[in-house]
Amino acid sequence: MKLSRVLTFLFGAALLFSSAAIAGEANKGTLRLSENVVIQGKALNPGKYTVEWDGSGPTVQVTLLSGKDKVATFPAHLTEQASPNVQDAYGTAAEPNGSRSLTAIYLGGKRLALQIDQNQASK
Repeated sequence: MKLSRVLTFLFGAALLFSSAAIAGEANKGTLRLSENVVIQGKALNPGKYTVEWDGSGPTVQVTLLSGKDKVATFPAHLTEQASPNVQDAYGTAAEPNGSRSLTAIYLGGKRLALQIDQNQASK
């Protein structure tokens, strides 16, 4: 009897910790830039960035990291795609000064896209 309680407790604890680890990875992805882009007036050089976001509703707070350094934080709209994105991708728009602003982040292997509201991201 005691052994079954201990095993049940251990199984429950393992399940709890594994679901927390999976949930932590669910709000994370990778962004690989192949060109210079601008977000919030900050220039991002080509390279690999980690994308993390907080929130589960349509509006989330996105943080871009280069290594462990926070590069930018901005609001975005989390949208669901019809099918999983084949690979990491992003969208840009041309600015009047010739630069390219980041407008969307598509996370590879996920059915999610982060649509960046340019009016709020530039604040």
